[in-house]
Amino acid sequence: MAIKKVWIEPGCIVCNLSSDNCPAVFEVPADSNTAVVKQGADFVKHEAQIREAADACPVSVIKFEEG
Repeated sequence: MAIKKVWIEPGCIVCNLSSDNCPAVFEVPADSNTAVVKQGADFVKHEAQIREAADACPVSVIKFEEG
């Protein structure tokens, strides 16, 4: 099933793995202490990278919903 929703739960340690693995979907704004999901990101196109980022997250805060 395709990913239809992606979010980051509280507890992000800003290790940059999400933005390194999938910069089209994740970013760490300069004025933030957490990674965020970019508005309008194409989850279907970057599904493999989103899954990789979620699997690699050392604190398991990258979540996604399939639909």
